[in-house]
Amino acid sequence: MPMQLPEGSVTWVTGAGSGIGRACAIAFAGAGARVALSGRRVDALEETARLVRTNGGTAVVVPLDVADPEAVTAAHRKVVSAVGDPLVLINSAGGNITRRHWRNLAPADAGKVIDLDLKAMFYCSLAVLPAMRARRDGRIVQIASQAGVGLHPVSGAAYSAAKHGVVSMSATLNAEEGINGIRSICISPGEVNTPILDTRPSPPSAEERKLMLLAEDIAETALFCVTLPARACITELVILPTDDRHVRGQARAIEATAAKQG
Repeated sequence: MPMQLPEGSVTWVTGAGSGIGRACAIAFAGAGARVALSGRRVDALEETARLVRTNGGTAVVVPLDVADPEAVTAAHRKVVSAVGDPLVLINSAGGNITRRHWRNLAPADAGKVIDLDLKAMFYCSLAVLPAMRARRDGRIVQIASQAGVGLHPVSGAAYSAAKHGVVSMSATLNAEEGINGIRSICISPGEVNTPILDTRPSPPSAEERKLMLLAEDIAETALFCVTLPARACITELVILPTDDRHVRGQARAIEATAAKQG
C-alpha cells in the first residue's frame, strides 16, 4: 500500500534547496502534501518547486534563514497564510564548516554551526507546536546524524555537539508532547551523498560516494515514519550505508583472519 498523507495536509521543509530537504519535498508532495519550501537560496528553492510541480505537486517558496528566530516566526506566518498550518515539519536545514576540528576551530564558526544545526530546529519546532497541539496531531522530522549518536570524528566538534543536541531535543518533545498527539521522529543518517560532503577538509572520492546513502533513501524513510498510525512513533532511527567505509577496513581484517583460521 503506498504511503499517503492526509488530503490537503501541509508539509513545511527547511533546507529544501538541495540534498535531503529537496528529496523530502519531492517525496512528501508525491504522497499528497502541499509543501512549503524554506532555505536561504531562492534560486535553489525555485528549482525544488519546479521539480515538485513537474510531478503534479503543489509547492510554495518561503525564503528563510532558519538561524534567525524572528525570521522563522515571520516565515511560519507566511506558510500558514499561503497553504495552512503544517501537519508535518521537516527540520532538514543544516551545514558544516571546513575548519571544523579543535586545532583550527574558530569560536565564531563553532557558533554558526550550532545556530544552524541545533538552535534553528528549536525555533522551527516552537513555531509549529501551538497549532499541532490544537489539532492534537503533528509530526516533526528532525534530520540529525550518525555524528549525534556516537563518535564520528570526521564531522568535527561543533557539528557533533549540535547533532547530539538534536537527538536529545527530539526525545524531550516526545516525552512532553506525545500526550498531545505530537510525534518527533529523529533520523540519524550515516554518510549521504549530498553537497555537504564538499565542505569537508578532505572530501570523499567519487568511488567512495557511490556506496553512500542517497538523499532519496532518507526521504522515503521519513515518509514511512510519518505515515505510520497515530499510535506509533519511531522516536530514533539510525540508517547507514550497507557497506560503511568507516568499518570496512575492520570487516576485511576480520574476514582475512577468519579465512586463515579455516
